[in-house]
Amino acid sequence: MSASTFQIERTTHDGDTKGARAAFAASAGRSAGSCPTTLTTTVPKELVHRSAVAEVVLTDWARVDDTHFVMAAQWPRSHSFFTPVAGGYHDPLIACETIRQIGILLGHAEFGVPFGHQFVIWDLDIAVHPQHLGVGYEPATLTIDVTCTEVNRRGSALSGLRIEAVFHRDGHVVATGGGSFSCMAPAVYKRVRGEHTLDGDWYRLPLISPAAPQSVGRMSPMDVVLSPTGEQDRWRLRVDTRHPVLFEHAVDHVPGMVLLEAARQATAAALGRSSYLPLGFASEFKRYAELDAPCTIEAVRVPAAAEDEEAVLVTARQGGAELFRSKVTAGTHHL
Repeated sequence: MSASTFQIERTTHDGDTKGARAAFAASAGRSAGSCPTTLTTTVPKELVHRSAVAEVVLTDWARVDDTHFVMAAQWPRSHSFFTPVAGGYHDPLIACETIRQIGILLGHAEFGVPFGHQFVIWDLDIAVHPQHLGVGYEPATLTIDVTCTEVNRRGSALSGLRIEAVFHRDGHVVATGGGSFSCMAPAVYKRVRGEHTLDGDWYRLPLISPAAPQSVGRMSPMDVVLSPTGEQDRWRLRVDTRHPVLFEHAVDHVPGMVLLEAARQATAAALGRSSYLPLGFASEFKRYAELDAPCTIEAVRVPAAAEDEEAVLVTARQGGAELFRSKVTAGTHHL
């Protein structure tokens, strides 16, 4: 599992956005893949549990009915971490981050989850359409049709939901995906986490050395989340809590996006391809990845669903227990 531990004092977002949202709702309408005419701002960063406005990818949203929403997003042509991959494609992991932000925004803004509650991600999947994923001369403007299923409540409070998302770009489907989330009140989260909270008395492991960047599909050692163990297809998770994107704000465990990045990097190493385009991630988060204990990442090649694809199953274990697994799919051709 992966939880957002963003702490916030604000309980409302700027009312000045209401007019812009009304205009977006009118322009988006009810048709699948329809696109707003303008994108002028991001959503309030507090609604997606981000400290930096630069890390917010959602720009607007509108309710269609009780379980259907239209979201707007923008992916930059270049990003400090979600850099173009395989010679010119948008990084599919930014689609995973978009799904994460959608779930949290809808929880707060549409389902009444108070600020200060924690969101726990249990699974997340994405599949991309490469022919529509190329980086162009402008940022990618996206309209995302979102359906909420498995909406669970405890009394009047939301306890969890699942979202299914279809990403549209220039009238084409660029990706599909979804994820399951649950919500915890602060007192419940405190009981679940025990001493492993931001104010708890526990020791973070020191930073360890990175694997060779090109061996895991990265250019900078700063962005490498794997450390060699001397065994093939087996690494220690490298956790740099100073990383400005992966650790964008203070957390009490390893964020889920770090584990997804570990899956991407382990797949590059297992396939022996320093440059590849992930076609899909199908991931489960089973337990918290703690910052005070070693975490082992393993990669095993597995059968793929299609003849022109390759697949790798990446798992993370800590203290003998599996806490994360992701099946990463790539095309057999070298891009």
